[in-house]
Amino acid sequence: MTRYLLRRLLLTIPSLFGLLVVTFLLIYIVPSDTAAAMAGDAATPEQIARLRHEMGLDQSVLAQFGLYLDRVLHLQFGESAFSHRAVAVDIAQRLPATLELTFFALFLSTALGIPLGVLCAVNHNRWPDFLLRFFSVLGVAVAAFWVAIMLQLLFSMQLGWLPLRGELSDEMLAPPRMTGFLLIDSALAWRWDAFADASRHLVLPAITLALGGLASITRFTRAGVLETLQKDFVLYERAVGYRRSRMIWIYVLRNSVTATLTQIGLLFGSLIAGGVVVEAIFDWPGIGSYTVQAILTGDHQVMLAVTLMIGVVYAGVNLLTDLVHGLVDPRLMETA
Repeated sequence: MTRYLLRRLLLTIPSLFGLLVVTFLLIYIVPSDTAAAMAGDAATPEQIARLRHEMGLDQSVLAQFGLYLDRVLHLQFGESAFSHRAVAVDIAQRLPATLELTFFALFLSTALGIPLGVLCAVNHNRWPDFLLRFFSVLGVAVAAFWVAIMLQLLFSMQLGWLPLRGELSDEMLAPPRMTGFLLIDSALAWRWDAFADASRHLVLPAITLALGGLASITRFTRAGVLETLQKDFVLYERAVGYRRSRMIWIYVLRNSVTATLTQIGLLFGSLIAGGVVVEAIFDWPGIGSYTVQAILTGDHQVMLAVTLMIGVVYAGVNLLTDLVHGLVDPRLMETA
């Protein structure tokens, strides 16, 4: 297992370096002036030129990338032109909110998608299969921003069941910050009023973010189970009288989730990317809304740091997915 994990870990290094190169070049060609944005509207041309020199923006592209790579290796991402604070500090404050939303959405997608996929497969070409396949296609096709607005109109503005925006109500006192994850901090501080309020705020953005992933996981699980049901060992288990529910939910499902697990790992990155829109609509204080501000203000330091951070998190989740693959099917570790 150690050799398997080490090989997967080494494969992430060139991927992250390539991400740095591509992102840096794409942002470099965008016609914006980070020094002017940081200096402010009242700055003189001399002040902007001095700041540009201090930041190394008057050097060649290769030299600028070398300076940026050196800062990344020392975990120094510069200062945000929008907040005028260290980018690393801003990301550390906002990342837990994004991860909390992403993990909850991924949990919803997985906890509902796998059983629904199995239900589709065991009712192949019958009405439950047709109905769930219709909604799975709908979940992929419908835009997240439209779903978010419709959920806000129905559950917040019409019914008044759930909050419209934010992570916590304005009148609710936030618990002491220990981990940065609001639900965990509320539980650790025994602030169950804050825990309940934060959970209510989490529902709508998590559902919005989970719908696309739910549809994908349902379809992949359905395809995997249908393929496994044709295997010889399933026919043997039916012949010897295995209970149908035990056979489906233990033996068939375990041999069907390889593609689903891969899709779950890929979905994590998609959920973080999709969270940019969802966080902006629900005013969620995470990386997504922070990235929108950086794009609008031309804040290169933030855009580069956020892209790298998402790449690292994404690589970590893929590594975890590979590990789960190896545990489900030990043959993968033997051939790695």
